[in-house]
Amino acid sequence: MKKILIGVIAVLVVVGGAGVYVFLNAGGIIKQIVEEVGSAATKTKVSLNEVDLEIQSGKAALKGFQMGNPVGFKSPKAMSFGIVSVKIDPASVTGDVILIKEIVIANPDITYEFASGGGSNFDAIQKNVNAYAKEMGAGGGAAKKESSEGKGGKKVIIENLYLRGGKIGVSADFLQGKALNAALPTIHLKDIGKKSNGATAAEVADQLMSEISKSATKVVSSLGVGKMMDAAKGALGGATKMLEGGAGKMMEGAGGDAKKMLEGATKGVENPLKGMFGK
Repeated sequence: MKKILIGVIAVLVVVGGAGVYVFLNAGGIIKQIVEEVGSAATKTKVSLNEVDLEIQSGKAALKGFQMGNPVGFKSPKAMSFGIVSVKIDPASVTGDVILIKEIVIANPDITYEFASGGGSNFDAIQKNVNAYAKEMGAGGGAAKKESSEGKGGKKVIIENLYLRGGKIGVSADFLQGKALNAALPTIHLKDIGKKSNGATAAEVADQLMSEISKSATKVVSSLGVGKMMDAAKGALGGATKMLEGGAGKMMEGAGGDAKKMLEGATKGVENPLKGMFGK
């Protein structure tokens, strides 16, 4: 009986120690999950500097979040957040579905980069997140059942999610280093996962990235970037034709005429681009 009692006490000490470890290191665990899941879902490098957690009050603050760009894009990051504040219902933490009362993503800084072959960095990221969500079972059916049962992961219901105070910068080769910036409208999502009795991390990421991508695309469209791109392509095409047409005369030794043609071709490219930026 004494040996049994000692064994029970030992188990309680181990379990209690594990509980204390989780409590003291919950911030580090959250940081690890955000970086690992974020990187896997977006196929970019996701980093988070620190997590301040008040378990009893159900408050958390995630600081220094940054998401890189997929392979093939030049800008150093796709987005970064100044701070993400979270309010959780403490009573729900031990259940299968965690109730998050509010998430506020403050001062997001987004870079929308056009790919040389078409599309953008957010198109690529959204595609990666969609694929990850399906892989994790967000697509429904047998895959979803297997994911929820096999992985045993917790789900969340988010009553309110705000993304506000953001700005967006456009990056593209045809802008020739010019800065093009605009404010990002506030995004407000309500009752995420409520109808399905909880959403997985993949599903939340999929929905949030979809809204950010749509909002960013609207802002970029309102700036007239599409027209700028067409003008730049037209100017470049015109300059190419002029250079090709003048190649024969250059070969014939018409040095002065060749110089004038080159200057004219250069102006053909510069003038439309200057007009885009009001200069």
